[in-house]
Amino acid sequence: MHNLRAERFFKPRMINGRMASADGPIKTFPLRGIRDTPPYMHDGRLLTLDDVVEYFNLIQGLKLTDNEKQALVAFMRIL
Repeated sequence: MHNLRAERFFKPRMINGRMASADGPIKTFPLRGIRDTPPYMHDGRLLTLDDVVEYFNLIQGLKLTDNEKQALVAFMRIL
């Protein structure tokens, strides 16, 4: 289980008389064979591994360089 701290981007609100908030930790899956399973994310919003790396670079504030992002994508492709 990993907590991606999604609550930073979620404003609690009332739904059907109950307060809805971020769910907290989510189950993450192994990366073996990741290149063969696009699209990515639970709703298929990211089409390539490059998109995934860029998404998490922005959301998590990783400040990866272009070379680091390319190396990460290359690593995921060989898993």
